[in-house]
Amino acid sequence: MSTVSEQPRVHDLEGPRPKLPVGTLVSDILVLVKARLTLMVIVTTLIGFLFGWHGPVDAWLLFHTLFGTFLAAAGASVLNQVFEAEYDALMRRTKNRPIPMHRISRDNGLFLGITASAVGVVYLSITTNILAGLLAALTIGTYVFVYTPLKRVTTLNTIVGAVPGALPPVIGWAAARGDADFECWILFTILFLWQMPHFLAIAWLYREDYRKAGFCMLSGRDTDCRQTGRLALLYSMGLISVSLLPFVLRLTSFWYVPVALLTGVAFSIAAFVFALSGTERAARRLFLASIIYLPVTLGCLVLARL
Repeated sequence: MSTVSEQPRVHDLEGPRPKLPVGTLVSDILVLVKARLTLMVIVTTLIGFLFGWHGPVDAWLLFHTLFGTFLAAAGASVLNQVFEAEYDALMRRTKNRPIPMHRISRDNGLFLGITASAVGVVYLSITTNILAGLLAALTIGTYVFVYTPLKRVTTLNTIVGAVPGALPPVIGWAAARGDADFECWILFTILFLWQMPHFLAIAWLYREDYRKAGFCMLSGRDTDCRQTGRLALLYSMGLISVSLLPFVLRLTSFWYVPVALLTGVAFSIAAFVFALSGTERAARRLFLASIIYLPVTLGCLVLARL
């Protein structure tokens, strides 16, 4: 556990910043907006939109939905790094981010994060509908102002953090339909359950980093991986049942079922091996299985919808 004296002071993060070449600046912006995470948000928003839409797709409405969600997600990611800059400086995997390395100031990051978040919410509200904008605002608020501070308070932060991570398909559905009917919450639940094994694997791989930064992760207290592994297996098994609901409710065709079963069972097997061994190799395989599961299963869900 980090002590106060080990943590860099705020003004240490505001040191002199050299003028950056364009390539470096672009690279830093991509890190600030968490490009890979934001891309996943865009993809799941697209899934929600397509699952909720009927008839020929309105290309402009889809563009507005994805662009507004991109701005909101990017802004939330930047604000997360602004508020966690001193803790990022303590972790091996995050210490080279632009704010801890003084390449971008906290003030500039704060301005970028607030601007992108606000513009994203307003843009969605104007170009799609108010509900989509409100859901985007809820996603930003829970991610930045609830999940982020809870990481230093309770191990339940992973469950809380899965809520904003599961809202993008609901945003896509709301933009397409103007409502948030029961069907879109099935997508929410699939995303919510999927995130748990995904992030438990990450937390196990980087448990020493999280411990150094003082983050309250289950993996930091679970020395033999017993609890972490069991939870990963439990959530992955629950995911199989929930993923079949669209077929049970006649929202998709039969051809979705074998794909959902195959990917779900493979995901659960990876979680089972992780629970048994608790090795970093098993954690990496579980992480890889999670990355494969999501686009394949959700992609088939949309392609096979009725």
